[in-house]
Amino acid sequence: MKILLVNPPWVVDGRKGVRAGSRWPHLKIPEEEGYLPYPFFMGYAVSLLKSGGYEARAIDAIAEDISYDEFRKRVADFSPDILFSETSTPSLNHDLRLLTEIKKEKSMVLVLAGPDSNMFTERFIDENPLVDFVLIGEYDTTLLDLVSALRDNKDVSKIRGMLARVNDVIMNTGRRPLNRNIDEIPWPDRDDFPMKKYHDCPGGIPQPSVQVWGSRGCPFQCSFCAWPQIMYGGPGYRPRDAKQIAEEIEHLMKETGFKSFYFDDDTFNIGKKRMLELATEFRKRQINAPWAAMCRSDLMDEEILKALRASGLHAVKYGMESAVQELVDNCHKKLDIRLAEKNILLTKSLGIKVHLTYTFGLPGETRETVNATIRQALKLDPDSVQFSIATPFPGTKLFEQMKASDNLVSYDWDSYDGNTVSVLRTDNLSPDDLKRAQDVAYKVWSENKLNQRRYRELSPFRLFRLCLREHGIKYTLNKVFLYMKNKSYSHYLGKKASGYL
Repeated sequence: MKILLVNPPWVVDGRKGVRAGSRWPHLKIPEEEGYLPYPFFMGYAVSLLKSGGYEARAIDAIAEDISYDEFRKRVADFSPDILFSETSTPSLNHDLRLLTEIKKEKSMVLVLAGPDSNMFTERFIDENPLVDFVLIGEYDTTLLDLVSALRDNKDVSKIRGMLARVNDVIMNTGRRPLNRNIDEIPWPDRDDFPMKKYHDCPGGIPQPSVQVWGSRGCPFQCSFCAWPQIMYGGPGYRPRDAKQIAEEIEHLMKETGFKSFYFDDDTFNIGKKRMLELATEFRKRQINAPWAAMCRSDLMDEEILKALRASGLHAVKYGMESAVQELVDNCHKKLDIRLAEKNILLTKSLGIKVHLTYTFGLPGETRETVNATIRQALKLDPDSVQFSIATPFPGTKLFEQMKASDNLVSYDWDSYDGNTVSVLRTDNLSPDDLKRAQDVAYKVWSENKLNQRRYRELSPFRLFRLCLREHGIKYTLNKVFLYMKNKSYSHYLGKKASGYL
Protein backbone atom coordinates (compact mmCIF):
# COMPACT_ATOMS: atom_id res chain seq x y z
CA MET A 1 0.00 0.00 0.00
CA LYS A 2 1.39 3.37 -1.09
CA ILE A 3 0.56 6.53 0.86
CA LEU A 4 1.32 10.03 -0.42
CA LEU A 5 1.07 13.01 1.92
CA VAL A 6 0.90 16.40 0.21
CA ASN A 7 0.92 20.09 0.91
CA PRO A 8 -0.44 21.19 -2.50
CA PRO A 9 0.60 24.34 -4.37
CA TRP A 10 -1.42 27.43 -3.47
CA VAL A 11 -1.02 30.51 -5.64
CA VAL A 12 -3.73 33.15 -6.13
CA ASP A 13 -3.21 36.16 -8.42
CA GLY A 14 0.55 35.71 -8.18
CA ARG A 15 0.59 35.57 -4.36
CA LYS A 16 1.93 32.41 -2.75
CA GLY A 17 0.23 30.91 0.27
CA VAL A 18 1.43 29.14 3.38
CA ARG A 19 -0.76 26.39 4.74
CA ALA A 20 0.66 23.24 6.37
CA GLY A 21 2.79 24.19 9.36
CA SER A 22 1.23 27.63 9.78
CA ARG A 23 -1.08 28.58 12.65
CA TRP A 24 -2.27 31.37 10.39
CA PRO A 25 -2.81 29.99 6.86
CA HIS A 26 -2.69 32.94 4.47
CA LEU A 27 -1.46 34.43 1.22
CA LYS A 28 1.80 36.23 1.83
CA ILE A 29 2.56 39.91 1.36
CA PRO A 30 6.00 41.37 0.51
CA GLU A 31 6.85 42.07 4.17
CA GLU A 32 7.02 38.31 4.87
CA GLU A 33 8.15 36.96 1.52
CA GLY A 34 10.87 34.73 2.98
CA TYR A 35 8.72 33.09 5.66
CA LEU A 36 8.01 29.38 5.17
CA PRO A 37 7.06 27.01 8.02
CA TYR A 38 7.97 23.33 8.19
CA PRO A 39 4.78 21.18 8.14
CA PHE A 40 5.21 19.45 11.50
CA PHE A 41 1.98 17.43 11.54
CA MET A 42 2.82 16.01 8.11
CA GLY A 43 6.42 15.37 9.15
CA TYR A 44 5.40 13.42 12.24
CA ALA A 45 2.76 11.47 10.26
CA VAL A 46 5.30 10.46 7.60
CA SER A 47 7.72 9.37 10.30
CA LEU A 48 5.08 7.23 12.01
CA LEU A 49 4.06 5.59 8.73
CA LYS A 50 7.63 4.82 7.74
CA SER A 51 8.43 3.41 11.16
CA GLY A 52 5.37 1.18 10.73
CA GLY A 53 6.84 -0.24 7.53
CA TYR A 54 4.57 1.57 5.08
CA GLU A 55 5.63 2.96 1.71
CA ALA A 56 4.95 6.57 2.52
CA ARG A 57 6.21 9.68 0.76
CA ALA A 58 5.63 13.42 1.09
CA ILE A 59 5.44 16.28 -1.39
CA ASP A 60 5.53 19.82 -0.04
CA ALA A 61 4.72 21.63 -3.26
CA ILE A 62 4.79 25.02 -1.56
CA ALA A 63 8.30 24.55 -0.19
CA GLU A 64 9.57 23.06 -3.45
CA ASP A 65 7.83 25.85 -5.39
CA ILE A 66 6.56 23.47 -8.06
CA SER A 67 3.81 24.26 -10.55
CA TYR A 68 0.34 22.76 -10.54
CA ASP A 69 1.21 20.66 -13.60
CA GLU A 70 4.40 19.36 -11.98
CA PHE A 71 2.47 18.56 -8.82
CA ARG A 72 -0.13 16.56 -10.74
CA LYS A 73 2.63 14.69 -12.58
CA ARG A 74 4.46 13.75 -9.40
CA VAL A 75 1.26 12.49 -7.79
CA ALA A 76 0.50 10.43 -10.89
CA ASP A 77 4.05 9.05 -11.04
CA PHE A 78 3.86 7.83 -7.44
CA SER A 79 0.34 6.46 -8.06
CA PRO A 80 -0.74 6.32 -4.41
CA ASP A 81 -3.44 4.09 -3.00
CA ILE A 82 -4.10 6.78 -0.39
CA LEU A 83 -3.71 10.50 -1.07
CA PHE A 84 -3.60 12.57 2.10
CA SER A 85 -3.61 16.37 2.04
CA GLU A 86 -3.53 19.15 4.58
CA THR A 87 -5.90 21.99 3.91
CA SER A 88 -7.05 25.13 5.72
CA THR A 89 -9.97 27.54 5.87
CA PRO A 90 -8.74 30.09 3.27
CA SER A 91 -7.42 27.38 0.91
CA LEU A 92 -10.23 24.82 1.33
CA ASN A 93 -12.19 25.55 -1.85
CA HIS A 94 -8.98 25.84 -3.86
CA ASP A 95 -7.67 22.54 -2.50
CA LEU A 96 -10.89 20.66 -3.09
CA ARG A 97 -10.91 21.64 -6.75
CA LEU A 98 -7.33 20.49 -7.25
CA LEU A 99 -7.52 17.25 -5.26
CA THR A 100 -10.84 16.07 -6.64
CA GLU A 101 -9.57 16.65 -10.18
CA ILE A 102 -6.63 14.39 -9.38
CA LYS A 103 -8.87 11.73 -7.85
CA LYS A 104 -11.11 11.70 -10.94
CA GLU A 105 -8.08 10.72 -13.04
CA LYS A 106 -7.19 7.71 -10.87
CA SER A 107 -9.05 5.80 -8.21
CA MET A 108 -7.57 6.42 -4.77
CA VAL A 109 -8.65 7.03 -1.20
CA LEU A 110 -8.72 10.78 -0.50
CA VAL A 111 -8.06 11.90 3.08
CA LEU A 112 -8.12 15.52 4.31
CA ALA A 113 -7.00 17.14 7.56
CA GLY A 114 -5.94 20.52 8.88
CA PRO A 115 -7.12 23.52 10.91
CA ASP A 116 -10.55 23.95 9.36
CA SER A 117 -13.62 23.08 11.41
CA ASN A 118 -15.85 23.29 8.32
CA MET A 119 -14.61 19.81 7.46
CA PHE A 120 -15.45 18.29 10.83
CA THR A 121 -19.14 17.73 10.01
CA GLU A 122 -21.16 15.02 8.30
CA ARG A 123 -22.53 17.72 6.01
CA PHE A 124 -19.07 18.38 4.56
CA ILE A 125 -18.59 14.71 3.67
CA ASP A 126 -22.09 14.56 2.21
CA GLU A 127 -21.50 17.63 0.01
CA ASN A 128 -18.08 16.39 -1.18
CA PRO A 129 -18.61 12.81 -2.40
CA LEU A 130 -15.02 12.38 -3.59
CA VAL A 131 -13.65 12.92 -0.06
CA ASP A 132 -13.46 9.58 1.75
CA PHE A 133 -12.09 10.59 5.17
CA VAL A 134 -11.53 13.74 7.19
CA LEU A 135 -9.21 13.51 10.19
CA ILE A 136 -10.22 15.74 13.09
CA GLY A 137 -7.51 17.86 14.71
CA GLU A 138 -4.10 16.40 15.55
CA TYR A 139 -3.94 13.62 13.01
CA ASP A 140 -0.57 11.85 12.94
CA THR A 141 -1.56 8.82 15.02
CA THR A 142 -5.07 8.76 13.54
CA LEU A 143 -3.67 8.51 10.02
CA LEU A 144 -1.45 5.61 11.03
CA ASP A 145 -4.44 3.75 12.50
CA LEU A 146 -6.55 4.46 9.41
CA VAL A 147 -3.89 3.21 7.00
CA SER A 148 -3.45 0.04 9.06
CA ALA A 149 -7.20 -0.61 9.10
CA LEU A 150 -7.52 -0.07 5.34
CA ARG A 151 -4.59 -2.38 4.64
CA ASP A 152 -6.02 -5.14 6.84
CA ASN A 153 -9.67 -4.58 5.81
CA LYS A 154 -10.64 -3.82 9.40
CA ASP A 155 -13.60 -1.80 10.66
CA VAL A 156 -12.61 1.88 10.55
CA SER A 157 -15.55 2.89 12.76
CA LYS A 158 -13.46 1.85 15.77
CA ILE A 159 -10.89 4.56 15.04
CA ARG A 160 -11.45 7.77 17.00
CA GLY A 161 -10.80 11.15 15.44
CA MET A 162 -12.36 11.15 11.98
CA LEU A 163 -15.32 11.40 9.67
CA ALA A 164 -15.68 8.61 7.16
CA ARG A 165 -17.67 7.53 4.14
CA VAL A 166 -17.95 3.74 4.18
CA ASN A 167 -20.30 2.00 1.75
CA ASP A 168 -22.13 5.28 1.26
CA VAL A 169 -22.71 5.61 5.00
CA ILE A 170 -21.27 8.70 6.72
CA MET A 171 -19.97 8.31 10.26
CA ASN A 172 -18.35 10.62 12.80
CA THR A 173 -16.16 8.89 15.38
CA GLY A 174 -15.58 12.06 17.42
CA ARG A 175 -12.43 13.83 18.44
CA ARG A 176 -9.54 11.56 19.43
CA PRO A 177 -8.02 11.98 22.90
CA LEU A 178 -4.63 13.67 22.60
CA ASN A 179 -1.48 11.60 22.90
CA ARG A 180 -0.18 12.67 26.31
CA ASN A 181 3.34 11.31 25.87
CA ILE A 182 4.65 12.90 22.71
CA ASP A 183 8.19 11.71 23.48
CA GLU A 184 6.97 8.28 22.26
CA ILE A 185 6.51 9.63 18.73
CA PRO A 186 9.59 9.37 16.50
CA TRP A 187 11.19 12.62 15.37
CA PRO A 188 9.47 14.18 12.37
CA ASP A 189 10.63 13.00 8.97
CA ARG A 190 13.05 15.33 7.25
CA ASP A 191 14.20 13.09 4.38
CA ASP A 192 11.17 13.71 2.16
CA PHE A 193 11.07 17.45 2.76
CA PRO A 194 13.25 20.20 1.22
CA MET A 195 14.64 21.18 4.62
CA LYS A 196 16.89 23.96 3.32
CA LYS A 197 13.82 25.77 1.93
CA TYR A 198 12.03 26.29 5.23
CA HIS A 199 12.63 29.71 6.68
CA ASP A 200 11.62 31.16 10.02
CA CYS A 201 14.69 33.02 11.18
CA PRO A 202 13.84 35.84 13.60
CA GLY A 203 16.77 38.06 14.39
CA GLY A 204 18.59 36.79 11.33
CA ILE A 205 19.70 33.47 12.83
CA PRO A 206 22.00 31.86 10.25
CA GLN A 207 20.74 29.58 7.51
CA PRO A 208 20.18 26.78 6.86
CA SER A 209 18.02 26.78 9.96
CA VAL A 210 15.83 23.92 11.18
CA GLN A 211 12.48 24.22 12.95
CA VAL A 212 11.78 22.06 16.01
CA TRP A 213 8.89 21.42 18.40
CA GLY A 214 9.62 21.34 22.12
CA SER A 215 5.95 20.92 23.03
CA ARG A 216 2.47 20.72 21.62
CA GLY A 217 -0.49 22.85 22.62
CA CYS A 218 -0.81 25.88 24.86
CA PRO A 219 -2.43 26.34 28.28
CA PHE A 220 -3.59 29.85 27.38
CA GLN A 221 -6.95 30.49 25.74
CA CYS A 222 -6.50 33.30 23.20
CA SER A 223 -9.82 33.57 21.38
CA PHE A 224 -8.26 33.96 17.94
CA CYS A 225 -5.64 31.18 18.05
CA ALA A 226 -6.53 28.35 15.67
CA TRP A 227 -4.37 25.39 16.64
CA PRO A 228 -5.24 25.06 20.35
CA GLN A 229 -8.94 25.34 19.54
CA ILE A 230 -9.21 23.52 16.21
CA MET A 231 -6.28 21.09 16.12
CA TYR A 232 -6.14 20.22 19.83
CA GLY A 233 -9.74 20.85 20.87
CA GLY A 234 -8.59 22.84 23.90
CA PRO A 235 -5.34 23.73 25.67
CA GLY A 236 -3.80 20.28 25.17
CA TYR A 237 -0.40 21.41 26.44
CA ARG A 238 2.19 18.60 26.38
CA PRO A 239 5.89 19.39 26.85
CA ARG A 240 8.66 17.16 25.59
CA ASP A 241 11.43 16.02 27.92
CA ALA A 242 14.39 18.42 27.92
CA LYS A 243 16.90 15.64 27.25
CA GLN A 244 14.84 14.35 24.31
CA ILE A 245 14.72 17.84 22.81
CA ALA A 246 18.45 18.37 23.26
CA GLU A 247 19.20 14.97 21.73
CA GLU A 248 17.21 15.81 18.59
CA ILE A 249 18.87 19.20 18.24
CA GLU A 250 22.34 17.76 18.84
CA HIS A 251 21.71 15.35 15.98
CA LEU A 252 20.41 18.09 13.68
CA MET A 253 23.34 20.41 14.40
CA LYS A 254 26.14 17.85 14.24
CA GLU A 255 24.88 15.35 11.67
CA THR A 256 22.82 17.28 9.14
CA GLY A 257 24.63 20.59 8.75
CA PHE A 258 22.09 23.08 10.09
CA LYS A 259 23.58 26.28 11.48
CA SER A 260 20.73 27.36 13.76
CA PHE A 261 17.35 26.20 15.03
CA TYR A 262 13.97 27.72 15.83
CA PHE A 263 11.37 26.45 18.32
CA ASP A 264 8.02 26.83 16.55
CA ASP A 265 5.98 25.85 19.61
CA ASP A 266 2.58 27.36 20.33
CA THR A 267 4.31 28.78 23.42
CA PHE A 268 7.88 27.63 24.05
CA ASN A 269 8.84 29.16 27.40
CA ILE A 270 6.33 27.52 29.75
CA GLY A 271 7.79 26.40 33.07
CA LYS A 272 10.84 28.07 34.56
CA LYS A 273 12.35 24.80 35.79
CA ARG A 274 12.00 23.28 32.33
CA MET A 275 13.61 26.29 30.66
CA LEU A 276 16.60 26.12 32.99
CA GLU A 277 16.91 22.36 32.44
CA LEU A 278 16.90 22.85 28.68
CA ALA A 279 19.56 25.57 28.88
CA THR A 280 21.71 23.23 30.98
CA GLU A 281 21.29 20.39 28.47
CA PHE A 282 22.37 22.63 25.59
CA ARG A 283 25.51 23.66 27.45
CA LYS A 284 26.33 20.09 28.55
CA ARG A 285 26.09 18.85 24.95
CA GLN A 286 28.03 21.86 23.68
CA ILE A 287 25.26 22.86 21.31
CA ASN A 288 26.74 26.19 20.37
CA ALA A 289 24.44 27.11 17.50
CA PRO A 290 22.32 30.28 17.78
CA TRP A 291 18.61 29.66 18.17
CA ALA A 292 15.25 31.39 18.49
CA ALA A 293 11.79 30.62 19.86
CA MET A 294 8.13 31.65 19.96
CA CYS A 295 7.55 32.84 23.54
CA ARG A 296 5.32 34.79 25.90
CA SER A 297 7.03 37.89 27.24
CA ASP A 298 5.25 37.78 30.59
CA LEU A 299 6.66 34.31 31.35
CA MET A 300 10.25 35.54 31.12
CA ASP A 301 12.39 36.81 33.96
CA GLU A 302 16.05 37.79 34.24
CA GLU A 303 17.24 34.36 35.40
CA ILE A 304 15.51 32.55 32.53
CA LEU A 305 16.68 35.03 29.92
CA LYS A 306 20.28 34.95 31.10
CA ALA A 307 20.33 31.15 31.17
CA LEU A 308 18.80 30.88 27.70
CA ARG A 309 21.12 33.57 26.38
CA ALA A 310 24.13 31.65 27.73
CA SER A 311 22.87 28.55 25.92
CA GLY A 312 22.69 30.34 22.56
CA LEU A 313 19.32 32.13 22.49
CA HIS A 314 19.68 34.74 19.76
CA ALA A 315 16.12 35.94 19.15
CA VAL A 316 12.54 35.60 20.38
CA LYS A 317 9.09 36.17 18.95
CA TYR A 318 6.65 37.71 21.39
CA GLY A 319 2.92 37.98 20.68
CA MET A 320 1.59 41.34 21.90
CA GLU A 321 -1.61 41.69 19.80
CA SER A 322 -2.39 45.20 21.13
CA ALA A 323 -0.91 47.88 23.36
CA VAL A 324 -4.24 48.28 25.14
CA GLN A 325 -4.88 46.04 28.15
CA GLU A 326 -8.64 46.02 27.61
CA LEU A 327 -8.27 44.57 24.10
CA VAL A 328 -5.81 41.95 25.27
CA ASP A 329 -8.23 41.00 28.04
CA ASN A 330 -11.11 40.88 25.54
CA CYS A 331 -9.34 38.13 23.58
CA HIS A 332 -8.57 36.15 26.77
CA LYS A 333 -4.81 36.30 26.26
CA LYS A 334 -4.20 37.01 29.97
CA LEU A 335 -1.11 39.07 29.18
CA ASP A 336 0.02 41.84 31.53
CA ILE A 337 1.00 44.58 29.07
CA ARG A 338 3.20 46.48 31.54
CA LEU A 339 5.10 43.33 32.54
CA ALA A 340 5.39 42.38 28.89
CA GLU A 341 6.95 45.76 28.03
CA LYS A 342 9.37 45.45 30.95
CA ASN A 343 10.51 41.98 29.85
CA ILE A 344 10.83 43.01 26.22
CA LEU A 345 13.23 45.80 27.20
CA LEU A 346 15.06 43.33 29.47
CA THR A 347 15.33 40.89 26.58
CA LYS A 348 16.83 43.57 24.35
CA SER A 349 19.24 44.70 27.07
CA LEU A 350 20.73 41.18 27.13
CA GLY A 351 21.49 41.34 23.42
CA ILE A 352 18.59 39.07 22.40
CA LYS A 353 16.82 40.24 19.25
CA VAL A 354 13.05 40.69 19.41
CA HIS A 355 10.24 40.17 16.90
CA LEU A 356 6.78 41.41 17.97
CA THR A 357 3.42 40.42 16.52
CA TYR A 358 0.32 42.61 16.59
CA THR A 359 -3.19 42.16 15.22
CA PHE A 360 -5.79 44.82 14.45
CA GLY A 361 -9.51 44.21 14.84
CA LEU A 362 -9.88 42.56 18.22
CA PRO A 363 -13.15 43.36 20.01
CA GLY A 364 -13.05 46.96 21.22
CA GLU A 365 -10.58 48.21 18.57
CA THR A 366 -10.83 51.95 17.79
CA ARG A 367 -8.66 54.50 16.05
CA GLU A 368 -7.21 55.40 19.45
CA THR A 369 -6.26 51.79 20.24
CA VAL A 370 -4.72 51.36 16.78
CA ASN A 371 -2.62 54.47 17.32
CA ALA A 372 -1.62 53.26 20.79
CA THR A 373 -0.44 49.97 19.30
CA ILE A 374 1.63 51.70 16.64
CA ARG A 375 3.16 53.97 19.28
CA GLN A 376 4.03 50.98 21.44
CA ALA A 377 5.69 49.20 18.52
CA LEU A 378 7.84 52.28 17.90
CA LYS A 379 8.62 52.72 21.60
CA LEU A 380 9.67 49.10 22.15
CA ASP A 381 11.68 49.23 18.92
CA PRO A 382 11.89 45.49 18.18
CA ASP A 383 14.21 44.26 15.46
CA SER A 384 11.23 43.18 13.36
CA VAL A 385 7.45 43.29 13.60
CA GLN A 386 4.31 41.74 12.15
CA PHE A 387 1.01 43.59 11.81
CA SER A 388 -1.95 41.43 10.82
CA ILE A 389 -5.73 41.74 10.77
CA ALA A 390 -7.61 39.55 13.23
CA THR A 391 -8.87 36.49 11.38
CA PRO A 392 -11.85 34.77 13.03
CA PHE A 393 -11.32 31.23 11.77
CA PRO A 394 -14.47 29.11 12.12
CA GLY A 395 -14.08 26.90 15.16
CA THR A 396 -12.53 29.65 17.29
CA LYS A 397 -14.10 31.67 20.08
CA LEU A 398 -13.37 34.85 18.11
CA PHE A 399 -15.51 33.58 15.23
CA GLU A 400 -18.44 32.90 17.54
CA GLN A 401 -17.96 36.24 19.30
CA MET A 402 -17.91 38.18 16.04
CA LYS A 403 -20.86 36.24 14.69
CA ALA A 404 -22.91 36.90 17.83
CA SER A 405 -22.15 40.64 17.72
CA ASP A 406 -22.99 40.79 13.99
CA ASN A 407 -19.45 41.96 13.22
CA LEU A 408 -18.63 39.28 10.66
CA VAL A 409 -18.94 40.78 7.20
CA SER A 410 -18.10 37.73 5.09
CA TYR A 411 -18.48 33.97 5.04
CA ASP A 412 -16.31 33.68 1.94
CA TRP A 413 -13.62 31.40 3.35
CA ASP A 414 -11.22 32.28 0.52
CA SER A 415 -10.81 35.75 2.03
CA TYR A 416 -10.02 34.57 5.58
CA ASP A 417 -6.30 35.29 5.46
CA GLY A 418 -5.96 38.57 7.40
CA ASN A 419 -3.39 40.09 5.08
CA THR A 420 -5.16 41.89 2.28
CA VAL A 421 -8.76 42.09 3.45
CA SER A 422 -10.68 42.13 6.71
CA VAL A 423 -13.68 39.83 7.12
CA LEU A 424 -14.76 41.55 10.33
CA ARG A 425 -15.53 44.99 11.66
CA THR A 426 -15.55 46.38 15.16
CA ASP A 427 -18.15 48.65 16.71
CA ASN A 428 -16.00 51.61 15.68
CA LEU A 429 -13.98 50.55 12.64
CA SER A 430 -14.99 49.21 9.24
CA PRO A 431 -13.13 46.42 7.39
CA ASP A 432 -11.49 49.09 5.23
CA ASP A 433 -10.37 50.94 8.37
CA LEU A 434 -8.70 47.78 9.69
CA LYS A 435 -6.91 47.13 6.42
CA ARG A 436 -5.76 50.76 6.40
CA ALA A 437 -4.53 50.34 9.97
CA GLN A 438 -2.30 47.50 8.84
CA ASP A 439 -0.99 49.48 5.85
CA VAL A 440 -0.33 52.59 7.95
CA ALA A 441 1.40 50.59 10.68
CA TYR A 442 3.81 49.01 8.21
CA LYS A 443 4.42 52.39 6.55
CA VAL A 444 5.16 54.16 9.84
CA TRP A 445 7.31 51.26 11.01
CA SER A 446 9.36 51.24 7.79
CA GLU A 447 9.84 55.00 7.91
CA ASN A 448 10.95 54.78 11.52
CA LYS A 449 13.55 52.12 10.72
CA LEU A 450 14.79 54.15 7.77
CA ASN A 451 15.12 57.22 9.98
CA GLN A 452 17.03 55.21 12.56
CA ARG A 453 19.61 54.24 9.96
CA ARG A 454 19.90 57.84 8.79
CA TYR A 455 20.06 59.41 12.24
CA ARG A 456 22.70 57.04 13.57
CA GLU A 457 25.06 58.75 11.15
CA LEU A 458 24.46 62.11 12.82
CA SER A 459 26.24 63.37 15.91
CA PRO A 460 23.96 63.86 18.95
CA PHE A 461 24.34 67.65 18.58
CA ARG A 462 23.26 67.67 14.91
CA LEU A 463 20.43 65.27 15.70
CA PHE A 464 19.24 67.58 18.49
CA ARG A 465 19.25 70.60 16.15
CA LEU A 466 17.36 68.70 13.44
CA CYS A 467 14.73 67.48 15.90
CA LEU A 468 14.37 70.98 17.37
CA ARG A 469 13.85 72.52 13.93
CA GLU A 470 11.26 69.95 12.85
CA HIS A 471 9.30 69.38 16.07
CA GLY A 472 9.87 72.20 18.60
CA ILE A 473 11.39 72.41 22.05
CA LYS A 474 8.86 70.44 24.14
CA TYR A 475 8.77 67.45 21.79
CA THR A 476 12.56 67.51 21.41
CA LEU A 477 13.26 67.55 25.14
CA ASN A 478 10.94 64.57 25.56
CA LYS A 479 12.91 62.71 22.89
CA VAL A 480 16.21 63.62 24.55
CA PHE A 481 14.87 62.11 27.77
CA LEU A 482 13.92 58.88 25.98
CA TYR A 483 17.33 58.75 24.35
CA MET A 484 19.11 59.18 27.69
CA LYS A 485 16.91 56.51 29.23
CA ASN A 486 17.14 53.89 26.46
CA LYS A 487 20.32 54.95 24.62
CA SER A 488 18.37 54.52 21.40
CA TYR A 489 17.60 56.87 18.52
CA SER A 490 14.40 54.95 17.77
CA HIS A 491 12.12 57.82 18.83
CA TYR A 492 14.43 60.78 18.53
CA LEU A 493 12.72 61.85 15.37
CA GLY A 494 9.58 60.67 13.63
CA LYS A 495 5.90 61.33 13.59
CA LYS A 496 4.37 62.95 16.64
CA ALA A 497 2.17 60.77 18.80
CA SER A 498 -1.02 62.64 17.88
CA GLY A 499 -2.27 59.79 15.71
CA TYR A 500 -1.55 57.62 12.69
CA LEU A 501 -4.84 56.16 11.52
